[in-house]
Amino acid sequence: MPRTDQGEFELVLGNKQLLSVFFIVVVLLGVFFTMGYIVGRNMAKTAAEQAALGSGQPLVIESEGGAAPAAASAKPATARPKPAPPPAQTAAARPKPAPTPPPKAKPKPKPAPPVVSGGVSEPPAGTTWLQVAATTLPEGEVLRDVLAKRGFSVHLAPVPGQDLVRVLVGPLNGSEEIARTRARLRDAGFKPFTRRYK
Repeated sequence: MPRTDQGEFELVLGNKQLLSVFFIVVVLLGVFFTMGYIVGRNMAKTAAEQAALGSGQPLVIESEGGAAPAAASAKPATARPKPAPPPAQTAAARPKPAPTPPPKAKPKPKPAPPVVSGGVSEPPAGTTWLQVAATTLPEGEVLRDVLAKRGFSVHLAPVPGQDLVRVLVGPLNGSEEIARTRARLRDAGFKPFTRRYK
């Protein structure tokens, strides 16, 4: 072998040597792959056999290459003894379970539908309302429908001396109900104020 200036050996490989090294590596990889496949296949069979033994089901061993199953049965299998079957009952002797009635659902109380007055009229005396707007009759009717869909009780009242209507929500009783309704209207984007009719 030729030596370099530092006294090391130099290895020169030709095409034949490189190809032979490549084929040796391919053959070794093929051997390792085949061994892994065989080991994995045997482990799957072993796991299936253990599962069959653990569940108390009969173990069926398949033979490869048409070998007789007697050869497989030469190896004693340690299987758990089967428990005694329960005494057979005829369909007539078996008691039928009583059907359970379905649970009755409690009806949910329905909220009172919002009151929408049909025309324009003066509200009753002694009532308190929240005024949402004062507008023309067509716009008031549209606003009344919008508020009614949101669950408010709406009434249209005339504005004295003008061709306008007041859009009122109510009637409301007590400061808590007024505050609660005012908060709901503000959340809906309105700026209501209190109006009492005497």
